[in-house]
Amino acid sequence: MKLTMYGYPKCSTCRKALKKLESMGHEVDMINVFEQAPSADTIEKWLQQSAVEPRKLFNTSGEVYREMKLKDKLGYMNREEMVGLLASEGRLIKRPVVTGNGRITIGYREPEYEEVWT
Repeated sequence: MKLTMYGYPKCSTCRKALKKLESMGHEVDMINVFEQAPSADTIEKWLQQSAVEPRKLFNTSGEVYREMKLKDKLGYMNREEMVGLLASEGRLIKRPVVTGNGRITIGYREPEYEEVWT
């Protein structure tokens, strides 16, 4: 199955996830979110597929998240504002996001990959 991974090539978690997916026989198209942030429409699609709240897509341990003091600000933002912010700065997105065949995973947890991508 061909999958799309939204991540950062230098991120150790993204590299580990990519290696796992390839070992499972998947062809993976990597999109570097640092260079090409996904559109608001793409992020909305992720939210619908995953049924998570927009704040779950934020990389809360990231430098940009901390610099922008989003821990305090997200509580005052609506869905549209959060999606717009994620679409404007790919470094805010929790990595990796993997999509394919109507499925999605956010972040890397090996048991979840075994379940979703086998």
